[in-house]
Amino acid sequence: MKILIVDDHVLLRRGLMALLKEHFKDVTLGEACDAKEGLAAVMAEDWTLVVADITMPGRSGLDLIQDIKRVKPELPVLVISGHPEKDYALRALKLGASGYVSKQSAADVLVLAVRRVLSGKRYVSQDLAEQLAGAISGDVAGDSHEMLSNRELEVLKLIASGLTIKEISSTLALSEKTVATYRSRIAEKMGLSSNVELTRYAMRHGLVD
Repeated sequence: MKILIVDDHVLLRRGLMALLKEHFKDVTLGEACDAKEGLAAVMAEDWTLVVADITMPGRSGLDLIQDIKRVKPELPVLVISGHPEKDYALRALKLGASGYVSKQSAADVLVLAVRRVLSGKRYVSQDLAEQLAGAISGDVAGDSHEMLSNRELEVLKLIASGLTIKEISSTLALSEKTVATYRSRIAEKMGLSSNVELTRYAMRHGLVD
């Protein structure tokens, strides 16, 4: 069994590795600090499972899921993210992820999710299962931010967190011009012109603390 952990926080990677070693005695672990390094590792070796974060410098975890599914469609990806399920879980599952776990979850929840994914099944919490059911049945009305691309949603959250274009550029490893373009697209799609309006929307929908 070989598990690759892709996360830009070294302490979190080491914590996950220690937890997995404790519960899976025969596991071999690898680590990558971003999506680019993670994809290179996937291409270079055969893995049983990839555990990936969403928010990383450069390409996001959602981008990584797409990349992995393109080159190794049978390789399962379990997302472990600091973002609440309502923000990214549906997007991750639609892209082919086998499960989504919040970093705030207890250790036994993570272990359960890993075991379930390794058995060939998907892991979703009860809340996420209800969210999925609502989305499939059409009972849940879509919000404006659901029209945004994965990267646009990420930029929206950073704008609402008070970051400037320059700071977002540094955080996501994108040019300021590219971030400004995302900002314009977000405003156009959502019909909100100012950062204040975008921030109010994000706070009202629980996209930021």
